[in-house]
Amino acid sequence: MNYNSLINQTALDIPPSGIRRFFDIAAEMEDVISLSVGEPDFPTPWHVRDVAVESLQKGRTGYSPNKGFTALCREICGYYSRRFGLQYDYKKNVVVTVGGSEAIDLAIRTLVNPGDEVLVPQPSFVCYEPIARLAGAKVVRIVTRREDEFRLTADALRECITDRTKLLILPFPNNPTGAVMRREHLESIAEVLRGTNILVLADEIYSELTYNGQPHVSIASVEGMKERTVIVNGFSKSYAMTGWRLGYALGPESIISVMTKVHQYAIMCAPTTSQYAAIEALQNGDDDIAKMRGEYDMRRRLIVRGFRELGLDCFEPEGAFYVFPSIISTGMTSEEFCEKLLKEKHVAVVPGNAFGDCGEGFIRVSYAYSTAHINEALRRIGQFLKEQK
Repeated sequence: MNYNSLINQTALDIPPSGIRRFFDIAAEMEDVISLSVGEPDFPTPWHVRDVAVESLQKGRTGYSPNKGFTALCREICGYYSRRFGLQYDYKKNVVVTVGGSEAIDLAIRTLVNPGDEVLVPQPSFVCYEPIARLAGAKVVRIVTRREDEFRLTADALRECITDRTKLLILPFPNNPTGAVMRREHLESIAEVLRGTNILVLADEIYSELTYNGQPHVSIASVEGMKERTVIVNGFSKSYAMTGWRLGYALGPESIISVMTKVHQYAIMCAPTTSQYAAIEALQNGDDDIAKMRGEYDMRRRLIVRGFRELGLDCFEPEGAFYVFPSIISTGMTSEEFCEKLLKEKHVAVVPGNAFGDCGEGFIRVSYAYSTAHINEALRRIGQFLKEQK
């Protein structure tokens, strides 16, 4: 039987994730220092785990409402109010999902019709383009540049808009570059969008991980943008809850209601135990966030300094937990650099072109690892660079 003739052609054509490829290779090797996966090295805080265990002990193991427990929806809306100054109705404007990834999928499937154009700034996380293509959209890539600190500019956005443009993905703080959009940058983007019917999907999963004393600003807080923005967020990065698989979306009632309907048929509901844990995280987890942010900030400065001392140009990230150093000076492609580094020095990082063709000449390195881990990786990379000369 020729399965390739039976499988959905779009799904067949989508390449596997470039992030996971190097992680999977490294998992089969010994003595590997991996800086390849964006996963906090902190365990979920004890008080969050304790609440989850208690819910299991009390037999709270049934389904939740499709959109999530009311108590969790209320806490999510309260969190966005106190942290980002945005007011949402917990009865109308939120749906709880299986990770932020499901929320992204739901939003794109709800908003995009075949033939619509979806604008995706790149370099960016690997899921936006494949999901948009599966929905039948045409993906329009917007290159963000080092000289613009990898931010989306109003001019670049304006040049890509056509009468088929339906949705702008706004992935900031950014994976892989660590770039952020401050209020003045978001206002310039909003000015371009006013007077259009273009919607925004704001992926704010790294919203709590910004540095230099400047908190995250959501584009939904810019005048006229809340009614055209769907926010995606979750608990994986801020609360070190990656394996709990819990996220959410906030947005206009008409959009959220359809997202909830798709979620109802495709997933039914998010994990019950994870929802109880998330309620505790939102109620009592601010100190945990501050502690982890402080540790990431120290590691951020350590790894940026380390790469610069090795002679590699390294943009200083202001958000998330990644650096995106240039390896153009080595004369190798991103793939060649990463493959040789892994083979010869047992250090796993991700080629920049995994995040879009414009990422060629860069590598993504996560600093969600211990300082000992980072220092050893930098030592090995330094040896590798010397041996290439």
